[in-house]
Amino acid sequence: MAEPVQEELSALAAIFCGPHEWEVLSRSETDGTIFRIHTKAEGFMDADIPLELVFHLPVNYPSCLPRISVNSEQLTRAQCVTVKEKLLEQAESLLSEPMVHELVLWIQQNLRHILNQLETGSGNAKCTFSTSTTVDDGLWITLLHLDHMRAKTKYVKTVEKWASDLRLTGRLMFMGKMILILLQGDRNNLKEYLTLQKTSKVDVDSSGKKCKEKMISVLFETKVQTEHKRFLAFEVKEYSALDELQKEFETAGLKKLFSEFVLALVK
Repeated sequence: MAEPVQEELSALAAIFCGPHEWEVLSRSETDGTIFRIHTKAEGFMDADIPLELVFHLPVNYPSCLPRISVNSEQLTRAQCVTVKEKLLEQAESLLSEPMVHELVLWIQQNLRHILNQLETGSGNAKCTFSTSTTVDDGLWITLLHLDHMRAKTKYVKTVEKWASDLRLTGRLMFMGKMILILLQGDRNNLKEYLTLQKTSKVDVDSSGKKCKEKMISVLFETKVQTEHKRFLAFEVKEYSALDELQKEFETAGLKKLFSEFVLALVK
C-alpha cells in the first residue's frame, strides 16, 4: 500500500473515531482496501440523514477513482444511486490525491442540494455544487495571494489549465516577489478552483519534493459590480514596478481593492 494511502487511512480512523463510525472491511495487496464510514448529512428541513458510505480503494488509488456505495434508511434506492453518482463526479476533480475525507465533507455540505434537485425533477442535469451550503448565482471576483512558487513553469501551466477548465478569466500577476491571482467567474467554479489549489500537489518544497499549496490566502471576494471590468481571458503578466500593477487594477475598476489589499502587502 502506498504511503499516502496509509496516511489517509490513519487520518480517517482518527477523524471518524466515534462508536461504529469507521470500520475496515478488508485489505488485500491485489484488491486494495474496503472500509465503511457512518456519518450524517443535512437533508430536508435541516434534519440530519444518516449515511453509510462504503469505499473500495483499488491498489492504484488515488491514480484511479475509488468505488463507492451509498446506503441510508431514510433515502430511497434511487436517491442513494444519485448521491453515489454525484460523489463520483466530485471525485474526478480530486483525482491523483487522497480524497475520501474531501468527499465525505462534500456530501455533508451538498446532500440537501442533491435531494432538492431530485424533488424538482432536475436530478439528472449536470450541475456544479458549491463546496459550502449556500449556492450563489452571478459573476464573482476573488483575489488570492501566494507566498511563493518554486516550480514556477509547472505551477503557471497548472493555474492556466484550472482557469480554462473552470471557465475563469482574470490575471496571474507577478511583481518582484509578490504573486497575485485575480479570478472572475461563477462563484461555484471559484470555490472549486480554490479547492484544487489547496488539495493538489502543485509546487515543490525546499527539497524538491512535490507538495500542496499551504501558503495561499484569499484577500478579497465579492460579486462583480457595475464598475468592474469583465475580463475576456485569463492572462499571465509580469510587472516591473508597483505603478504598473496599480494601473492594471485601476483599468479593471478595482482601484479600491488595490488600495485596501495589495498596498498592504508591500508595506
